[in-house]
Amino acid sequence: MTAQPPPPVPPAVRVWPAFDAKDARTDRGMVVKARGGTLASVLAYAGGVPVPGRLDAARTTWRSDWALKPGAEHTVTATATRPGAPSTVAVGRFRTREPGHTFGVASAVPLPGETVGVGMPIILNFDTPVRDKAAVERALEVRTAARRAPGDDRPGTSAAKPVEEGAGAAEPVEGAWRWVGDTQAIYRTKEFWPARHQVTVTAHLAGVRSAPGVYGTADRSFTFAVGREQTSTVDTRTHQMVVRRDGRVAQRMAISAGMATTREYTTTSGVHLTMDKGNPVRMVSPGREKGEPGYYDVMIDHAVRISNSGEYVHAKNNLWAQGTVNVSHGCINSRPDQAAWFYAGSLRGDPVTITGTDRELAWDNGWGFWQLSWEDWVLGSALRTPAPARDEMRSTPSPPLPQR
Repeated sequence: MTAQPPPPVPPAVRVWPAFDAKDARTDRGMVVKARGGTLASVLAYAGGVPVPGRLDAARTTWRSDWALKPGAEHTVTATATRPGAPSTVAVGRFRTREPGHTFGVASAVPLPGETVGVGMPIILNFDTPVRDKAAVERALEVRTAARRAPGDDRPGTSAAKPVEEGAGAAEPVEGAWRWVGDTQAIYRTKEFWPARHQVTVTAHLAGVRSAPGVYGTADRSFTFAVGREQTSTVDTRTHQMVVRRDGRVAQRMAISAGMATTREYTTTSGVHLTMDKGNPVRMVSPGREKGEPGYYDVMIDHAVRISNSGEYVHAKNNLWAQGTVNVSHGCINSRPDQAAWFYAGSLRGDPVTITGTDRELAWDNGWGFWQLSWEDWVLGSALRTPAPARDEMRSTPSPPLPQR
């Protein structure tokens, strides 16, 4: 009598966290593995919401994309197959632990729906100090999509809708996060954003461990639009400012820059970004009391801020100096009608590059982040290198009173 071969052994399936766990960790995510076969499907839910994840190339391991939602019941159905053997279906559930202390995003720049300039950074401020910066940075996602049409790029307009299938594709954009202290992370692209793109930022913080006993409980997502490309160049030696939109000269402006009698009155050279604006803005001489030499307290029209050291591009009716001599206290003065034009058309994040002075813009003065080379910028990423040295983790200074 011929012996019958043993029946084929079905593949095995293992799931982490283990089924029936009542206090599972969230920060390590979920892993499903097949042994002796491949995974045909993995269906995972947290409180009825699908858990995103992906298979490896061999289709033997599935991992969740992000950490797991805390304090939630998770259900898993995983099917493994192998030719000539019965399939294995593993079904179970587990519950993740409740967080002892929580953290999240306290504020973000840009604002949701804002249209910004091509130099715009993304700034996330967290409500508690982040110790495990790599874990938090790993949970930060930035996605870009081309916009359907140029649309209206005026300041304050909402983001355009993403491109429809077949209508175009987003340009690849390389960027990196840099930590400034324990509560702020800043994202800068390697090159300026491509014009007329939509950017979606998602902080997948639910379940992420930012410090011992501190976990995120919710994700945070927002979308903004990059508008037309506007870049400005200011030469303090020739006293000229040129504004270009989408590569074409849109305005030439005679200007007067800082008189440079002191460092304080010297305009900073470097790549600035427009940060905010006001009409009018009150400008008070820093470090001087009323009655002292050099004291001023004035209201200035159509002022666009470009640093935290009191520098603006603004209107001033000193036409005799504009185009001829530098007489300001550090700001860029321009003809009132041209200043009004620049004010009306400026978006936050428009680059303004100034040359011709011996005072360099510090990278942490306002949004002077483009002052760092790309190689230096990425040194502040917790995922690219070891934690930055302490002298690289300076907080952005509080803005002083503006000067004129």
